[in-house]
Amino acid sequence: MKKRYLPIVFGLFLLFVWTYTTRNGGLMPTPTETVKAMISLLDKGYSNISFWNHFGISMYRLFMAMILAILIGVPLGLISGYFENIRLMIEPFINFYKPLPPLSYYVLLIMFLSINEASKIMLLFLAGFAPIYVACTQAVLSVNTKYIRHAKSLGASDFYIFKTIILPASLPQIMTGIRTAIAVAYTTLASAEMIAATSGLGWIVMDAYNYLKTDVVIAIIFVMGITGIILDKTLKYIDDKYIFWKGKV
Repeated sequence: MKKRYLPIVFGLFLLFVWTYTTRNGGLMPTPTETVKAMISLLDKGYSNISFWNHFGISMYRLFMAMILAILIGVPLGLISGYFENIRLMIEPFINFYKPLPPLSYYVLLIMFLSINEASKIMLLFLAGFAPIYVACTQAVLSVNTKYIRHAKSLGASDFYIFKTIILPASLPQIMTGIRTAIAVAYTTLASAEMIAATSGLGWIVMDAYNYLKTDVVIAIIFVMGITGIILDKTLKYIDDKYIFWKGKV
């Protein structure tokens, strides 16, 4: 059997176990009930809001936060990696909040930014910013110093070295940091929507759970899982296609 079929075989096995264990009813829905719930969500939406509006607002929160995290985290991380004084100034603050669970400071964000979209986007931004900043900083620090020394000996400026040596050599780790950041932010998004939201995929899960609509809960969990896979595969495709020198410098 070809290895690419192994996930399919294991998936069919899990589907059989799921079907067998739910055949006598109970709180756990059957696969058929879950599919029907998904069809109903696509057709009628949830809580008088279309499914695609719920999905869209979740993706809006995620992408807005990640765009900000990339636009700020990548240049700041690269500069911090290249200039030691800047790194020594910023890094202690990153190390302070990085290990904190994002939801632990969500209350503070709500106090400052209210419960609207700004607080959610800022929460996701902070969740994604740290992995990107750390990856960029470490990427610069891991660049082979002999390339930099040779360039300086030939009279290259700091900007030229940064543009032609440091940035290309750092891109593989930067992409890894971005993939990690999106995974962390996506997890945080679901949790934030469960706590303080009236729309979004995470909110549907919590609201459906409160009313024991377990078929809806499982359906949305599948949506979130598949969306996460698509996001990661897309980034991996971009990484493999456009950063083809990965592992060669």
